[in-house]
Amino acid sequence: MKTVAIIGAGRIGASLGYALSQKGYIISAISTRSRNSAEESARLIGQGSALTDNGQAARSAQIIVVSVPDNDIPGVVAELKSQKIDWEGKLVFHCSGLHPSRLLYSLESKGALTASVHPNQSFPHKLKDAGAFRGVYFALEGGERARTLAAKLVRDLGGHPFVIRAEDKPVYHAACSIASNFFVALLDVAVSLLQQCGLTQDTGHDLLLPLVERTLQNVKKLNTSGALSGPIARGDHKSVKNHMDALEKFPLFHQMYTALALQALEIAKRRAEISPDSIKLIEGVLEDK
Repeated sequence: MKTVAIIGAGRIGASLGYALSQKGYIISAISTRSRNSAEESARLIGQGSALTDNGQAARSAQIIVVSVPDNDIPGVVAELKSQKIDWEGKLVFHCSGLHPSRLLYSLESKGALTASVHPNQSFPHKLKDAGAFRGVYFALEGGERARTLAAKLVRDLGGHPFVIRAEDKPVYHAACSIASNFFVALLDVAVSLLQQCGLTQDTGHDLLLPLVERTLQNVKKLNTSGALSGPIARGDHKSVKNHMDALEKFPLFHQMYTALALQALEIAKRRAEISPDSIKLIEGVLEDK
């Protein structure tokens, strides 16, 4: 199975299409609601007819990638189901990390092999990068034959496929959002606090990025337990109290600090490097006792 149609060639779809085109797959069609968008993605990929007809795109390929926003998947599936298409043996997958493959069930009942295939990676824009998915983990869910075919595609891209249960996808997706989206939000909070100290936003970024990059390197080498540093890791309840007092005039940030400090304390407990008395003192500060 080497011919691929991309339906909804936004950031993920276009990036996936380009990477597949560099691994021997033939991108037959790119279909979006906007012809301009389809043409832009076709130019980036260097292959494929730019279309606004999802049915025509699906007829042209053995693999159909549905990479539209999550809320648009049911509408696309209903549209495809209404088309006169021979679905027998075609692999159809959507790229949602949240929703299960059963959104594609009506196509499976017509003979298609269906799955959900979610690349656990951030795509701020369309990437013309053959190695964009190298080392990326892909969550696969769906029928066994569909998963087998999807796993081959993932390995061709240099990715790591793993199977997830449909009922676990919301928790999985929340974990990915916390690690990626909320990391950005957390960094924004830190920059905002530095602005309260008189620094500019750009200086705040420049100040924090070396710290963040070193911390990430530490996590890669030592995992989260080994990488934790700072006052909680060393049992310094007085510093934590100073932080809490300083953040009282920022109620939302105070609340965030408390929740994250409690999780950091759980890591410290796992490491068993601070005394039970220090743990109790920090808990008392965080719980305002």
